[in-house]
Amino acid sequence: MDWIDAVQRLRAARTPAVLVTLAMVRGHAPRNGGAKMVVAPDEAVGTVGGGNLEHTALARARELLRSGAAEPELLTLALSDRAAADYGVQCCGGEVTMLLEPLPVVPAVAIFGLGHVGLELARILARHPLELDLVDSREAMLAPERVGAIGPAGAAGPSDPPPGAAGPFADAVATIRVHHLPVPESALADLPTGAHVLVMTHDHAEDLAICDSALRTPGLGSIGLIGSRSKWARFRTQLASAGHDDAALARIETPIGIDGIRSKEPAAIAVSVAAELLQRIEQTAATSAR
Repeated sequence: MDWIDAVQRLRAARTPAVLVTLAMVRGHAPRNGGAKMVVAPDEAVGTVGGGNLEHTALARARELLRSGAAEPELLTLALSDRAAADYGVQCCGGEVTMLLEPLPVVPAVAIFGLGHVGLELARILARHPLELDLVDSREAMLAPERVGAIGPAGAAGPSDPPPGAAGPFADAVATIRVHHLPVPESALADLPTGAHVLVMTHDHAEDLAICDSALRTPGLGSIGLIGSRSKWARFRTQLASAGHDDAALARIETPIGIDGIRSKEPAAIAVSVAAELLQRIEQTAATSAR
């Protein structure tokens, strides 16, 4: 398995990793410049030369993983019997500089309901490095003339941008998947582990069914529900009757969005919800690294 395969496999498994590249070699070294190694919490693929060189890189890469670091860094080591070494002496006589690049898990978000607010929110989130699932039971909400070149069951992202320049996702950074599902809650089972769920459909009955299913789906991240406190009071009673205890109900956040934005314009609501969600994503990443 080469390093590209390893990166793709770890990304698909939502496992963080660090890509170690032998960026510069001066004099003699066990490997030539460009050699790569992928370091995950429980495995390493490839080699940058073995010995103290490689073990030092492994140790530092795993420190970056534990800390949740997002910024790359350079690590320079002298290959000399006079150089400090924690994992044995290498006396090749050269010096190497390695680039350590964290490859964090890409956050995942699912928006249920592509109405006025949902579409505005999707436009904002699409400009961030996310896996973004857009779900609606109404085919018209996902029509090409409304969402652009991305159609039902389609996907677009940095490596596969929608053709043409039209549509709200023409400059998407996120990987986007669009789902037309008559039973929208069925999408929950296929979401990536840790996905943040935002419920904002056109139908309160759909919202309730999605909330109920989300609470029964293991591995999800946060669950946000758009609406008023009176709506949540009704939902809370119905969800409790469906068997959800107080701890489960506390997982649903409603109303959603940051405080202080009172406008009911769809774009303003979307900005408020997006800001709160991005805060939560950062907090989740920091907590996971501890």
